[in-house]
Amino acid sequence: MARRAALVLTAALLASSAVTACSTESPTPGSSSAAKGGSGGTITLGFAQVGAESGWRTANTKSVQEAAKKAGISLKFSDGQQKQENQIKAIRNFIQQKVDVIAFSPVVESGWDTVLKEAKDAGIPVILTDRAVDTKDAALYKTFLGSDFVKEGKSAGEWLAGAYANEPGPVNIVELQGTTGSAPANDRKAGFADVIRADGKFKIVASQSGDFTRAKGKEVMQAFLKSQKDIDVLYAHNDDMALGAIQAIEESGKKPGTDIKVISVDGIKDAFVAMTEGKINVVVECNPMLGDQLMELTKKVAAGESVPARVETVEGVFPQDKAAAALPSRNY
Repeated sequence: MARRAALVLTAALLASSAVTACSTESPTPGSSSAAKGGSGGTITLGFAQVGAESGWRTANTKSVQEAAKKAGISLKFSDGQQKQENQIKAIRNFIQQKVDVIAFSPVVESGWDTVLKEAKDAGIPVILTDRAVDTKDAALYKTFLGSDFVKEGKSAGEWLAGAYANEPGPVNIVELQGTTGSAPANDRKAGFADVIRADGKFKIVASQSGDFTRAKGKEVMQAFLKSQKDIDVLYAHNDDMALGAIQAIEESGKKPGTDIKVISVDGIKDAFVAMTEGKINVVVECNPMLGDQLMELTKKVAAGESVPARVETVEGVFPQDKAAAALPSRNY
């Protein structure tokens, strides 16, 4: 009888040991993220922002922060202050903290492969927001969320071509570029140039970076006004630079929107106010409110679901005569 009891006890202990062994089995790479995304556990997102160089960027940051809170996603946020080294450091910190997903808006296009490979090796998926990177290995990130900057540049060029369709020319253009090496600066320049090169009367007589800031936009425009005798059009890669340039134009005794036509990109409220005052002729929209879409993509990649390689935002073109009607809906 005692022998039989001992056998039963031994069998029970073996069964218990087997259950314990199954419960401590090491997970496969990425399984913890998938479990969080799939079972409703808290997902941690590390987000490395470019900085706070413009009204657009401030609205973009607010959208991400509010959307994360609404979606129940734990957000670790870093402000790169427009320096690539700061963003790389932030991404490495996110890797060390073992976040579930990393998202960032790269200050420039090149120089990301090393840190992106580190994230991939750590099993952490990456989402690019607003700006793309220049890499030969598209597998280093899961998806891109943002605008088509080349299309924005083309839209600006198409408006200009239409506005001067019946003018003989020449049409002298000065261009305020965004941050040197950044995707929006490169692409908005390329898209615009692609359209206007079809008509020889359009000539870019000066082009320089204004770093996407109002102060630098004013400074560079002041230099343009001194160095260029005849300026017909200003093409600014964002509204903040355009608004700074408008101050310089007014201080020079000229009338923005009339003496010098102003084309801008973004769509912040201040730009729409300037349009209603006749100081900007057209704004090509670039929507900063990406937060909800980013959180949706974050949940999907954390759960191991497939996502499109590129997700674009819906945007429009607003000439001066549509500014007043659109102004009340500008929430940034």
